Amino acid sequence: MKSVQTGRNDDPLSTKDTPLEDGSKEQERQEELTQQMETKKRKKVHKLSLEETEDFNAKLKRRGVIYIGRIPPRMGPTKAKALLGEFGVVTRIYLEEEDKSARKRRQRATGSHGGKRYTEGWVEFEDKKVAKRVAVALNNTPITNHKRSVHYGDLWSMKYLNKFQWSHLTEKVAYERRVREQRLKIEMMQARKENQAYSKLVEAGKTMDRIESRRRRREERESNGDGHNTKKNKIAESAKKPTRKFRQNKPVSDRNDKAAKAAILNSLV
Repeated sequence: MKSVQTGRNDDPLSTKDTPLEDGSKEQERQEELTQQMETKKRKKVHKLSLEETEDFNAKLKRRGVIYIGRIPPRMGPTKAKALLGEFGVVTRIYLEEEDKSARKRRQRATGSHGGKRYTEGWVEFEDKKVAKRVAVALNNTPITNHKRSVHYGDLWSMKYLNKFQWSHLTEKVAYERRVREQRLKIEMMQARKENQAYSKLVEAGKTMDRIESRRRRREERESNGDGHNTKKNKIAESAKKPTRKFRQNKPVSDRNDKAAKAAILNSLV
């Protein structure tokens, strides 16, 4: 008998896609995705060579700093950088904020609650020569000639700082911050001491007021005649109390020693 071969395969193990193989493929895909995400998250650390650091230090030495003595109202760092950036490349800018106490005084005097104001500023240019030219050209000149501008009528007040670097400014700002913090600590300690002294004085005043009130009550009672009766009652109560009597021995004189010894022996016998 010839065996009849059919087109289908009845062996269950010979199937192409089993559930175990599907699970392993999914795990592999997930692992690949996680590896890709980790590679993206890792930041590339750019190591500077010695030549690059030397070039960067040379660029820093080429830069120049301008000091602005007065910052007009409604002018911030972005606006100042935009105005001065027309004359050269501005790398960094720092404006000193107005003191809080001065701001409160100004708001009380004017009655307006305006935004931040700045007192002075420093601007760093990429090139020293450009910074010198800008300081010489713009000093005591109007900021803008447009009449509708807020800064119409305000003048630039600036000066080029020779041999001044940005690191000097950061050191200055850090030193001033430390001094301010130390001053605040001292003021807080003084305020605590004053509060403690004031509380002690208040307590002492209260005790004195109590003593005075008691004294006034006594005087009022004495003036009304109650004080005399109270004194009599106190004396009568002290007389009623039983008193203890103690036997007092006669003192022994130093002159008559024999008589004293005889008296002591007689008392002992």
